[in-house]
Amino acid sequence: MNDKQIIIKGAKEHNLKNVDLTLPRNSLIVFTGVSGSGKSSLAFDTIFAEGQRRYVESLSSYARQFLGQMHKPDVEYIEGLSPAISIDQKSTSHNPRSTVGTVTEIYDYLRLLYARIGIPHCPQCSRVINPQTIDQIVDSIMEYKEGTKFQVLSPVVRGRKGEYRQLLENLSKEGFVRVRVDGKVHDLEEEIYLEKNKKHEIAIVIDRLILKKGIQSRLTDSVDLAMKKANGLVIIEVTEEGKSKDIVFSESYSCPECNISIEEVSPRSFSFNSPYGACPTCHGLGFKSEIDLDKIIPDPEKSIEDGAIAPWSKSGSPAPFITQLLKGVSEHFKLKLNIPFKDLPEKHREIILNGAGNERFKVKGDTYNFMARYEGVLPNLQRRYSDTESDSSRNELEKFMTLKPCDSCQGKRLKPEILAVTLVGKSISEVCDMSIDDFFDWTKGLKLNNRESIIAHQVLREIKARIEFLLNVGLNYLTLSRTANTLSGGEAQRIRLATQIGSGLVGVLYILDEPSIGLHQRDNTRLLSTLKRLRDLGNTLIVVEHDEETIIEADHIVDIGPKAGRHGGEIVAQGKIKDIIASKKSITGEFLSKKRKINVPLHRREGNG
Repeated sequence: MNDKQIIIKGAKEHNLKNVDLTLPRNSLIVFTGVSGSGKSSLAFDTIFAEGQRRYVESLSSYARQFLGQMHKPDVEYIEGLSPAISIDQKSTSHNPRSTVGTVTEIYDYLRLLYARIGIPHCPQCSRVINPQTIDQIVDSIMEYKEGTKFQVLSPVVRGRKGEYRQLLENLSKEGFVRVRVDGKVHDLEEEIYLEKNKKHEIAIVIDRLILKKGIQSRLTDSVDLAMKKANGLVIIEVTEEGKSKDIVFSESYSCPECNISIEEVSPRSFSFNSPYGACPTCHGLGFKSEIDLDKIIPDPEKSIEDGAIAPWSKSGSPAPFITQLLKGVSEHFKLKLNIPFKDLPEKHREIILNGAGNERFKVKGDTYNFMARYEGVLPNLQRRYSDTESDSSRNELEKFMTLKPCDSCQGKRLKPEILAVTLVGKSISEVCDMSIDDFFDWTKGLKLNNRESIIAHQVLREIKARIEFLLNVGLNYLTLSRTANTLSGGEAQRIRLATQIGSGLVGVLYILDEPSIGLHQRDNTRLLSTLKRLRDLGNTLIVVEHDEETIIEADHIVDIGPKAGRHGGEIVAQGKIKDIIASKKSITGEFLSKKRKINVPLHRREGNG
C-alpha cells in the first residue's frame, strides 16, 4: 500500500470523465472549480464512498448485516485510501432533543459536574436541602390521617434493563414474600418473566401497614431495612380514596419546611432525555404544540359555509357529515352559518370552537340518519393529535398548531427540583443559556473548595478542551441550549469538526463540503488553523471549497472543470497555487491572478419589498 499518496484511476461517477488523479496524503487538499463541475462527485461520491465501503467490508459479517450493502462507485481502483469521514452540509441533526451541548458532549460532562458537586435547593422555598434521617422520614409518614393504608417499598432496580432472575431468587431466599415489578405486585414464589431489553422498576415489598398509634417502632425498622436494601431510598405507596401514589424519601435530600423529598441526584437526573430529569409536562422538549386560533380561522371575513374553519375546508367547504351535523346544531341554537365568522355572537363562536357538551343533534344523509354529539373544532383537533399514531396525520394536524414554550419549565426542559440544583449560584439551564464565550469565562472563574476541586478537576479539563475547539472554529456566539435543527449547514459542519479534533484520531481521511459557509470573514483564519491542526495530527483533508483564502492556504489544489455538467468532469489543473495560476484552462487561476473579476455593480436595483 502507498503510504505517501492516494492514487485514483478511471473515476467515471456522474459527470467525471475517466479521471486519473494522484493526491498527497497528510495534506490539506482543496477541490475547486465552477459549481456543477464534478467536485462533489469526485470527493464524496467516489473517494469517500470507496473509503467507507472498504472500511465496512473489513468488519465481521455479523457487523455488516446491520450496515447493509454499500454502493461501489464507478472507479477502476483507488490506492492508499484511509477510513473516511464525511462532514457535509446535511450533517445537522433534525431531532428536536439534540442541542449544541449534547452534540459536542459538553452537556454530558456538565451533568456529571452538577451531579457530583452541585448544591440541591428546595424548588419552593429555595433553602439548601440536607439529608433526611430515618426518624424524620417516619415523622413525615405519621402525619397522614389515621387509617391510611400504605406499603413500605425498597426500590432495588430503577430504570435498568435485564431479566433479574438471580436477584428475584436471592430475595426469595432472604425471606421476602412480595415484589412490585413495573407497578404490579407479584409473589416471589410465582415465575416472574422480565423482557431483557426493556427497562424495569423492581421494589421489594418490605411491609404493609395501616396508620395508627403505636406503629412507629415497626415502621422505623421497615424503613431502615428498605433503605439498607436500596442504598438510602425508600418508597411509601399510600392508598387514599382508592387511589395509590408513591412518595419517595431519601437519606440524601429533603426540605423540612415544604416537606419535599428529592431523589438522589445523579447524572441522569440532569438529562432531559430521561424520565428521571425531563419536565413531566413537555417530556423534555421545552415546548409543546398548541392549537393556534389564527390558523384555524385564517379569514374571519368568510362564513362557515364558505370555509372559514380551515381544518374542515380542504376543498372549500365542510365534509358532508360535518355539514349535516352543523345543520342540526344551527337549527337548535339558531346559529347562522352563512354570515362572516367574525359577525357571529360570542356564544355561537364558543359553541363552534369548543362544542355543545353532551347534547345530541340529528345527522341526516342519503344513507344514514342518527343522533350525534357535536365535539367542537378545538377538542376534536386536540383529541386526534393525541390519539394518532400516523406521522402523516400528525404533520397534517401540526399545520394548525404553534410551538409555545412549556408552561411548567418555561422551555428549560428539566424538572423544577433539578433546576434548583446550583453550582456557584447558577442552575445547569442558566449555564447552558450562556454564549460559548461567557461559558468559557464561567468555567475558568469557578471558585471551588479543595474537595470540589479534586472531584471537578478531570471533568472541567474535558469541558474546557471542547469549548476551546468550538472557539477555534468561530462558534463563540452559540449557546449550549441551542437546538441542533436550528443550526446552519456551516455551523453544523464546524461543530462536527470541533468534535473530530477532540477525538484525536490519526490516519483518517476527512472530506468537507464548503466549511466556510455562514462564517464571518474574520473567523476564516481560525477555521483554517483548525483544519491545519487536524492535518498536523496525521490526517488527510479534502475540502470542496470556493473560498479564496482556503485555496491559497492549501497544500495541494485540484481545479475541476472547465465548466459545469457534461462540459465538466475533467482535471483542469492541479498542484500549488502557482500551478493553478499558470494554467491557461483554469477559470479559478484567472480569478486568483486577478485577470478576471466580478465587478460590484455601480447601481443596485430597487427593492421590491
